[in-house]
Amino acid sequence: MSLAEKLSSLPTGPGCYLHKDAHGTVIYVGKAKNLRHRVRSYFQSSRHHDPKTQALVAHIADVEFIVTDTEVEALVLESNLIKQYKPRYNVLLKDDKQYPHLKLTLNEPFPRVIKTRRVLNDGALYHGPYLPASLAHQTLRLVNQMFQLRTCDIEIDGKRDRPCLEYHIKRCLGPCVRELCGPAEYAEAVRDVKLFFEGKNKQLVAELQARMERAAEELRFEQAARYRDQLRLIERLGETQKMMLKDAADVDIFGYHRDGARLALQLFTMREGRIIGRREFFWEDLPPGDDFDPAAFLGEALTQYYALGNYVPHEVHAPHDFADRDVLEAFLSARRSAKVRILTPQRGQKRELIELVERNARVAFDQRFRTLKPDMADVLDELTDLLALPHFPARIECFDISHIQGAEAVASLVVFENGQPAKDEYRKFRIKTATGGDDFAAMREVVGRRYARLLREEKHLPDLVIVDGGKGQLSAAAQALRELDLEALPLASIAKREELIFVKGRESDPLRLERHSPLLHLIQAIRDEAHRFAVTFHRQRRTLRDFDSELLAIPGIGPKLKNRLLRNLGSLENIRRASIAELTPFVGVQRARAIWQHFHPETPAADA
Repeated sequence: MSLAEKLSSLPTGPGCYLHKDAHGTVIYVGKAKNLRHRVRSYFQSSRHHDPKTQALVAHIADVEFIVTDTEVEALVLESNLIKQYKPRYNVLLKDDKQYPHLKLTLNEPFPRVIKTRRVLNDGALYHGPYLPASLAHQTLRLVNQMFQLRTCDIEIDGKRDRPCLEYHIKRCLGPCVRELCGPAEYAEAVRDVKLFFEGKNKQLVAELQARMERAAEELRFEQAARYRDQLRLIERLGETQKMMLKDAADVDIFGYHRDGARLALQLFTMREGRIIGRREFFWEDLPPGDDFDPAAFLGEALTQYYALGNYVPHEVHAPHDFADRDVLEAFLSARRSAKVRILTPQRGQKRELIELVERNARVAFDQRFRTLKPDMADVLDELTDLLALPHFPARIECFDISHIQGAEAVASLVVFENGQPAKDEYRKFRIKTATGGDDFAAMREVVGRRYARLLREEKHLPDLVIVDGGKGQLSAAAQALRELDLEALPLASIAKREELIFVKGRESDPLRLERHSPLLHLIQAIRDEAHRFAVTFHRQRRTLRDFDSELLAIPGIGPKLKNRLLRNLGSLENIRRASIAELTPFVGVQRARAIWQHFHPETPAADA
């Protein structure tokens, strides 16, 4: 069916639609209460679309749809399809990194708590994520101390004669020994951990209080002391948590900060009125300016977040109302088996909490986009001032020479753009005119060849040229640039041992930077990359030279046979290991014997 025929035959019920481009790639997934009205609206010339939708419509070549029974089913299906296809024009919810979680392995007969960075749908209970990551280790240690679940991965059958050290230092209940801890007592501890992870501290405290009192009445004082210690630890944790709501509810609070096409979304998780964790999400490719629709964005982001199977609270607080809020509420209520409300507080303590989350989102935004990334721009600005450059050094090119006593002399050119290596721009040079290990002549040759070619091809010149070496290499490179009438091109060198920086025109006054200076680290990184690239190329050349000299030293083997052997056997080592029978098809029996005997001088050819 053509696109027009599909549009005319769309059903009027709820469902999902998939827009595809000319290559059959899914570029957008949407849901609708009425598929016919929603999908046709994209193609109505009378509708005023925002720039993002206009770009989407321009690329639509085909439409597919999936009918559902209800709007809630369509909402869940939409989230699953977005995860599957990752369409270009949908909002994709992604964590910035895999923060650690604590995992209660409820899928095991005797569950334990372990640290993991992968959240799977395996029947276990996950708690987290933990930011910073070190908090996961601290919490795991506390959980082991408080609830004493096992930490080993052995099979628990209760038939062991004695427990391990973990039991004696009160870090394990000892379920491996039946007399120490039975399945019922262990299951009770597992249930306590589950309540703790779910943030139900009030219920946990009430149960521990009742158990402690019952154990004391039954004269089980050691057991009562353990419950008392657990209560104290939980109370101590509660004292560190200051932010509370008057109505002790389970609430997820969302806030975001946006600048241009970049956005940081922050989520605070509040359980029983206490904020117990947070999560961060980042985007870098949102529509800029007035084209950004915060309501549409929040609707898609929240739908994807809860469709992933995350815990559903009593309430969700968002800074803006959004379309299909009632559909998402119905979906969350069905998952929780209780009424779930999505609110947009405008005043009072709840609004203050949203503003708190938004402040945290702004801090996260600055850390990711304004503090971490622009650091390199600050370093390059400092380099501009230090070397008195006429332009910001967005493109830096660096040369290095490599040889061993003048043999197989080569040169490398590495390119850094905005402080980062541009490896596609790297170049290798074989030294053609300089001989006898003359580093200065070699530097003059490669610098001249490089920029003579850029001038011929009318390509852009770099903002700064760096050569590896001291004043001698700097002078040689300067001479090459002078011969090309490029004296105005900024040029500097860095000496390996003293880490002195020589600048053309100020050779008698070298610069010495602080050992921990970020600028020195950048220049060293550029120099070291050029050295690494040159040495790698030199080793490749030397290997080829050794290969040539080794085979050509054998009587009867010339360049043609050498190339034939290389083409068919691949390397000198393969030729060295080959038998006479394996060599014969390429060089004949007589030469095969000569090659084999060359590499095995102490073994008779009859043994080959």
